Amino acid sequence: MANKLYVAATEPRSGKSAISLGLMELLTRNIKKVLFFKPLVQTSHRLGERDNTINLIKSQYNLCTDYEEMYAYTVTEASHLISLGRQAELMDGIMAKYNSLAAKSDFILCEGIELEGATASFDFDVNVEIANNLGCPVILVAGAKMKTPDELIRSIKLYHESLEDRSCELVATIANRLDPSYVEEVEEELKKSVKGTSYVIPNDENLGNPSVGEVARLLNAEILYGEENLTRHVRSFTIAAMQLRNLLERIDYGTLIITPGDRSDVVLACLAAVHSMSMPNISGIMLTGGLVPERAIQTVIEGFQETVPIIAVSENTFEAAIRVDNIHAAITPDNTRKITQALAVFERNIDMDELSDKIIKKKTTIVTPKMFESQLLQRAKADKQHIVLPEGETDRILQAAEVLLRREVVDLTLLGNEDRIKERISSLGLHLDNAQIIEPGISSRFDDYAETYYDLRKAKGITRDNARDLMRDLNYYGTMMLYKGHCDGMVSGAMHTTADTIRPAFQFIKTKPECSIVSSVFLMCLNDRVLAYGDCAVNPNPTAEELAEIAISSAQTAAIFGIQPLVAMLSYSSGKSGKGEQVEKVRKATEIAQERARELFPHFEIEGPIQYDAAVDPLVAKTKMPDSKVAGKATVFVFPDLNTGNNTYKAVQRSANAVAVGPILQGLRKPVNDLSRGCLVPDIVNTVAITAVQAQAEKQMSKK
Repeated sequence: MANKLYVAATEPRSGKSAISLGLMELLTRNIKKVLFFKPLVQTSHRLGERDNTINLIKSQYNLCTDYEEMYAYTVTEASHLISLGRQAELMDGIMAKYNSLAAKSDFILCEGIELEGATASFDFDVNVEIANNLGCPVILVAGAKMKTPDELIRSIKLYHESLEDRSCELVATIANRLDPSYVEEVEEELKKSVKGTSYVIPNDENLGNPSVGEVARLLNAEILYGEENLTRHVRSFTIAAMQLRNLLERIDYGTLIITPGDRSDVVLACLAAVHSMSMPNISGIMLTGGLVPERAIQTVIEGFQETVPIIAVSENTFEAAIRVDNIHAAITPDNTRKITQALAVFERNIDMDELSDKIIKKKTTIVTPKMFESQLLQRAKADKQHIVLPEGETDRILQAAEVLLRREVVDLTLLGNEDRIKERISSLGLHLDNAQIIEPGISSRFDDYAETYYDLRKAKGITRDNARDLMRDLNYYGTMMLYKGHCDGMVSGAMHTTADTIRPAFQFIKTKPECSIVSSVFLMCLNDRVLAYGDCAVNPNPTAEELAEIAISSAQTAAIFGIQPLVAMLSYSSGKSGKGEQVEKVRKATEIAQERARELFPHFEIEGPIQYDAAVDPLVAKTKMPDSKVAGKATVFVFPDLNTGNNTYKAVQRSANAVAVGPILQGLRKPVNDLSRGCLVPDIVNTVAITAVQAQAEKQMSKK
C-alpha cells in the first residue's frame, strides 16, 4: 500500500484546496491515521499569518499535529535559501519535516504551492522535484476556468510531458472548475488523447467565489449588521453610484453592492429589494469611505428581523472595488456551508471507489538520491548499530560523526590519539560528547587484541611482537573490535588506501562460508531510481565461478537496500547471438548463478549474457530479448571484469550526474566498508549508514 500522495496544480486559483479536502475525506474513510503536509506556505511569520488550507484540514479532520509540524518553509525562507545556492539544504529541511510527520501517520497527503506573478523559482518543476524526493505519486489538478476545451487539453498534455520527463508517477488528472457546458466534450477528449485516469469537475460558483465573511476579513472591514449571514457567497459586485432606478436593474442574485457610506438611499433600497419577492437576493452591502449611515437610517436597519451583511471599509469606492475583484476565494475552517459544498462537488464528479483503489494500492517506484539517502538514515536509525571509525583524527570523519550522532543514526567509536582528536573537535567547534574515543596503544583491550591476533596468525609466522606492532595500527585495531564483537561494523579509507582498509578483514574476519571471494557493489542513485553495479572495485578478472558468486552477492546486497534483484550479467552480446571467450565466461557464470538462485534465492531473476542497452531499455529489450524477465528493467548489473565495471560506473556517475554510493564490500562475515580518499562528509555519513544496515541484515540472518 502506498502511504503518500502529492497534489500539484497547473496554475493558481485551480481549486486545489477543494481537491485536497475531497481527498482527505476519501482517505480518512479507508485509512486510520491520515496527516496533511505542505512543503511550502505563502505566509509571513512576522505578521503572524497562517496557511488557510492547513488550518482547514487540521480543523475539519481534528488532526492532532501542531500547525508548525505541517509545513517546512515559508516561500520567503525558501527563496532566501535558493538565492544563496542552498537548494540541497532546502530539500533536506523539507524531507526532515516530512519524515517527522510520516513517523506519526499511516498516510500523508501533501499539497504543493502555486504562486501568482513572476516568482519563477517556485514553478511547477519545484513541486515535481519535491514530490519525487518524497517518493510521492502525484494527482495533477488542471485549472480549467476560462479555458476552452482545446486550451485545456493542450495544457494537460504539456504538464503530462513534463511529469513523464521527470519520471514522476501520475495517479490521476483532475480538470477542475470547467465551464459546465464543456464537460462532456472534455471528458471524451481526455479519454481519447490523454494517458491515465482523468476526471472533470465543473465550475461551482459557490466554491469559486468568496463569501461576504472572506471579503470582510481580507479587507479588514467592520461588520455593522448581519454577522450571522457572512457565509453568503459573492457571485459578482456592483458599484452603486447611479440613481436607484438604474441600480435596481443591475442587481443580480449574489451581488455585493459597493456604495459610499453616506448613500442612505442605496442602503434602504437594497434592503427593500432583499425583502421583495420579485427581486434577486443580494449577498451583502459594502459601505466605503469610512462612512456609516446616520442614526435615523440605523434605526430603520435595526428594525428588520434579519438582514444581509452590511460591512464598512475605509477605502474609497474605486479602491475597494479593485480589492474585491482581486480576492481569491478560499474554503475557510468556519465556513461549513462551503466545506459541505466542496465535498459534495468532489464526490459527485469523482469515482470514489476507483480513485481510492488507485491511491491506496499505488506504490511508487521512484527513488531519488535524496530519497534514498533519507531512507538509508531512517533504516539505520531504526535499529542503532555501533560503528568504529579508525580515522578519528581526520576533520571530515569528525564532521560526519557529529551529523551521525546528532541524528542518532549510530553509536560511534573514534580511534586515534585522544589529545589530537579532542583538539580537532574543539578547533572545529563540534559536539561529540557521545562518541567513544580510543587510543589503541594504551587501551584496556590492547593486550587481549594483540594476543588474539597472534593466535589467529601464528601459523603464518606472526610473532607476539609483530602482533603488538600491528595492533597499534588503527585499521587492525578497528577490525579486531569487529572480530571480537565490540562493534558491529567498520568504515575507513578517507586517509588510507583500499588495501590498508580491507587487508585486516581478509586476514581474520574472512569471508562467509558460502563465499570464496570478497567483492563490491556501487549503488548508483540516478534521478528516479537506484541501481546496483558489481564488481567495480575489487576483482580484476573474475572466473566464471567467481562472477556467479559476485552476481548472487550483489543481488543479496541490492535486496538489503530495498532494490528488487533483477540481475543482468553483462557482455558485448545478448542471448545466444555472440561467441568468444569473454561471452562464454559470462554465459557459464549465468548458468551457475541461475542454478544457485533456484536452490537458495528463488525470487532472484538472473539473465545473461546481455548488453547494457538491452538490460535497461524496454524498447531494445523487445527486439533483442523479448521473452526475458530481466531485459529492459534490470536493477543489478554484473560486469565481466574490473576494467569494464570501474569505467562504466564512473562514466554514468559523471555523464548522468548520478550519486555513486560505495564501494560496498560484500562477502565478509561482518561489514567493513572502504571510503574514497576524496570522499566528502555526506559520503562518509552514507557509508556509515550503509554499514549499519548491513550489520542489521547480518544479525537478522544469524537468527534464522
